[in-house]
Order: sequence, then structure tokens, then C-alpha cells
Amino acid sequence: MRRLYLRIYFAILASLAVFALAAGILWRTFADSGAEEVAAIIARNVLPPPGASATEQQAALEKLARDVRVDLALFAEDGTRLGTVGERLPRPEREGWQRGRRGPLLTTQLADGRWLVARVPHHRPRPVFGLFTLALILIAIGVGAYPVVRRLTMRLERLQQGVEALGTGELSARVKVEGKDEVARLAESFNRAAARIEELVTAHKTLLANTSHELRTPLARIRMALELGKDRSEIERDIAELDALIDEVLLASRLDAVQPLDATEEVDLLALAAEEAARYELEAQGEPLLLRGDPRLLRRLVRNLLENAKRHGVPPIEVLVKGRELRVCDHGPGVPPAERERVFEPFYSKKGVGLGLTLVRQIARRHGGEAMCEGNCFVVRFP
Repeated sequence: MRRLYLRIYFAILASLAVFALAAGILWRTFADSGAEEVAAIIARNVLPPPGASATEQQAALEKLARDVRVDLALFAEDGTRLGTVGERLPRPEREGWQRGRRGPLLTTQLADGRWLVARVPHHRPRPVFGLFTLALILIAIGVGAYPVVRRLTMRLERLQQGVEALGTGELSARVKVEGKDEVARLAESFNRAAARIEELVTAHKTLLANTSHELRTPLARIRMALELGKDRSEIERDIAELDALIDEVLLASRLDAVQPLDATEEVDLLALAAEEAARYELEAQGEPLLLRGDPRLLRRLVRNLLENAKRHGVPPIEVLVKGRELRVCDHGPGVPPAERERVFEPFYSKKGVGLGLTLVRQIARRHGGEAMCEGNCFVVRFP
């Protein structure tokens, strides 16, 4: 992380330095190109015409030099010196800035053909002062960029610490979400992933603990039946119960994993519900509902709802498919409001509620729907 911090910091410094250098070059270029035009305009408005006497031209040149405080020299088109103010300047060779022995020279040719040469002796560049100014600018840039970069990298460091904590088994690890940028969104994604991992691990731990407890009952009955030499049918019934419980545990674990459905096809939920209801000597009412999903899992969903109603409900039991809903209702008092969510938890109570309703909700969600309890009705809504 420290390497990333230094890379970002120096990248910002380099970018700002390049920008400052480019701005200086552009400013110098355009300033220099504009200086010739400005000098020509000033000279045209101050100097007398080319036909004036040498005395008049010298006087005008002295007035111009006195106002702008520069060394000036005026030459005719053929190079003849017409006047000089200050130190003697060389004859012009070309327009623009030129290097002189005592400072840069600006040479401008006027519209009438005359040449004006200027030098600013009292404002020569000072290398030491220029380096000092550049150093101050770099220090200012560095001081200004440091808190910005450090704030960003500190957030990344905290995110790294959260990832490492989660990797060591601290499932409650979360990071603080600061700001609304990409790093903040990354922190939100990490928190969601960590919460989901904690939820899954906790659910599997609970499932394992409850399953191990539930497996003891049929195993104890089988052991006792074998010791007492009981009827074979009782043993087979306990083995079937044990097999069903193991099947439910395996299916619940598989549905928890983020995997696509094993097989998808168009299923008429009303027809499927009618087939399962007939196994319990019931009838399914309603209208056809075509779903795209796994027919085996949807059949298990309907079967678990019917099994739950048979075990815990009060007849008559009604099965209705209407709109985008499957409803299985009975005429009992129903589940109290405080327990309507908890009945979907694995092994919620000791009343025989195992994984049946848990699987109903898992299967519904794998098909984009949701399962809920409405008192004496269990409802599955599909999108």
C-alpha cells in the first residue's frame, strides 16, 4: 500500500509540474510573439515619419526610452543608425528575440522599413531567483497534494485491513464508507460481500448443529429397534425419515451456493400443483401460470407446502394458483405475526418443523420469487 501511495503522490506531482512547465512555455511563446507587435504599435505612434530630421528622430527616441526605461536604437531600412538611447546596440539582423552580450534583444521592423532594437538592462533574468521560485512552487504543490493523496490511500489501507481481517476468520469485519466515489462504492461492495459470507457461514453452522441434533432421533430409534428385535417396517420407516432429512440438508446446502439452475424449461405451475395435490387427495384451483424454471425444484416447493399444511393445518386445505401467486391455505388459527418469518428458519421449533419451509423460500428465490406466511396461508409470489 505504501508503494501505491508513493506512486499516486509522485504521479500528481509530475502531472502538476508538467502542466506548470507547459503553461510557462506557452505563456513565453505567446508573450514573445505579442511583444514584437506591441513594440511596433508604440513606435508607430511615437516616432516621427521616416523623412523627419535626425534631431527629431533622436528626440522622439529619447522620449520613448525615458517612458519605458530601455536601451533603444533606431536604424534606417538599409541599416544606417538614426538614433541611440542608452548603451549602443548592434545593427539588426532579423526580427524577433535575439541573444545579446548583456541581455536579450527585441528587434522589430516598422511598416515604413525602419528597424527598432530594444533591450531591458535592468530586468535581466536571474537564474538563482528563478530556481528559488521553481523550488517554492514545487514545495507548494507537494504540500497541497499530500493531504489529498493521503486521504485516498488511508481509505484503501482501511479496506485492505478489512479484507485481511475477513480472511483470518473475523466474519464481522466491516469498513467505514466515506464519500461517494469509486473507493466508497468498493467499500460498500466489500461490506455487502462480508455480510453475505457471515450470513452463509452462520447459516451453515446452525444447519450443521441442528442437523446433527435431528439425526440422533431416528438413529436412536433404529438402534433401539435392532436391539429389541422390533418389526422391520418400523426400522424401514426410521431409515426413510433419516434419508429424507439427509436429502433436505443436501438440497438446502446446494441452493445456498450461487449456481445456475440445473435445468430450466417452461412449467405450468397449475398443472404441477394439481398433480401434487392429487397425492394428498386434494384439488388445485385457479388458472394456468407458465414459469421458466427447474420443474424438479418447483415440484419440491409445492410438495413441501402441501406436506406442511397436512401436518400442521386444519382441513379443509385449499390450493390456489392465480395471477402470479401460489397459495396453500388451511382453516386453522394460523401462524402468529411474530413467528411468520421465523417459520422459514431451519429447524425453527420442536414441533416437527425442519427444512421444508426453508427449502420453499430458497427455491422461490432461486426462481426470482419470494415465499411468505400470511397467517393460515403460505404464499409464493413469482415475478
